[in-house]
Amino acid sequence: MIANIPDYRVTLDGADVTGTLRQQVSLNGRIRARLVSLSISEKRGEAADQLDIVLDDSDGRLALPKTGAILHVQLGWKQGSDVTPGLVDKGSFKVDEVAHAGPPDLVTIRARSVDFTSDLKTRREKGWHGTTLGAIVDEIAKRHSLKPSCAPALAAIEVKAKTQSRESDLAFLRRLGRELDAVATIKRGRLILSPIGKATTPAGRALPTLTIHRRDGDTHNFNRQKRDDVPGVSATWHDRKAGKRKTFTAGDVEGAKKLSQVYGREEDASAAASAAHSRSQREPVSLDLNLALGRPDISPEQKTTVVGYKAEIDATAWIVGEVSHMLGNRGYSTKIVLECSQ
Repeated sequence: MIANIPDYRVTLDGADVTGTLRQQVSLNGRIRARLVSLSISEKRGEAADQLDIVLDDSDGRLALPKTGAILHVQLGWKQGSDVTPGLVDKGSFKVDEVAHAGPPDLVTIRARSVDFTSDLKTRREKGWHGTTLGAIVDEIAKRHSLKPSCAPALAAIEVKAKTQSRESDLAFLRRLGRELDAVATIKRGRLILSPIGKATTPAGRALPTLTIHRRDGDTHNFNRQKRDDVPGVSATWHDRKAGKRKTFTAGDVEGAKKLSQVYGREEDASAAASAAHSRSQREPVSLDLNLALGRPDISPEQKTTVVGYKAEIDATAWIVGEVSHMLGNRGYSTKIVLECSQ
């Protein structure tokens, strides 16, 4: 049986610093690893991925990285009978915070996904007329030197009139996404607009379905809450020809929840009501899993099947909402948060 040995590679502004992280530090005759911990949190949707690195600086030999420096990380396994050897690219992160504290002296570095630190957050005033959702994604992506990746089912949707009023490009796309039960995000240099739960890579390729057996994990936590009774959702739109407001309802009219926004077209009201109704029908259940052996290949939005739990847990259609990788002196483990995909 081959021992499971984790592996990693880290660069700082293009220079390989893996050797520094692998160093050992001597303090009062005790030998300790330079790398105390390395953790990455990947989230579905609007939140930025985050990297945290804690290093032992007991010998005072570490140089503090500058804020704004770029860290690039790969995670995986060097060898093992129960793992797949090899490294998986986890992306680039811009250093936001650097702290030094002690004793014992420790350097803590916090960095966030490079993709979320551009001027995508700059507020703009713009009117969009006679275009498509795909064309909007293309234009915004080009403006920020990103590659556009709009799902075909969304790209052809007509946008006759939309106003971007004191909204950043990213906030504007996210608003359009919520109206269509889709998610707008940036991953690995791509601006992505995709229906929730469609499980695609940043390049638009379908992610493989993940299967996790109970024996794969250390612990689990399943939680189910009472779903709000929302029989239907109504959206109001202004019919210019008739000179009055009309209502579209997705689901049952009786007891329907009403959206506050008044839309300019029936198509927009219909899409918004249908998306809101779809969201309301997803049962608020979650399943947290701690995997003793890290899985660098797991990604947010990945469809997941679990086996070996209670029957109703196994029967749920799951999707990965968040992935956290933790590497340190105790090895390499992964925590995933699963959400109901229907």
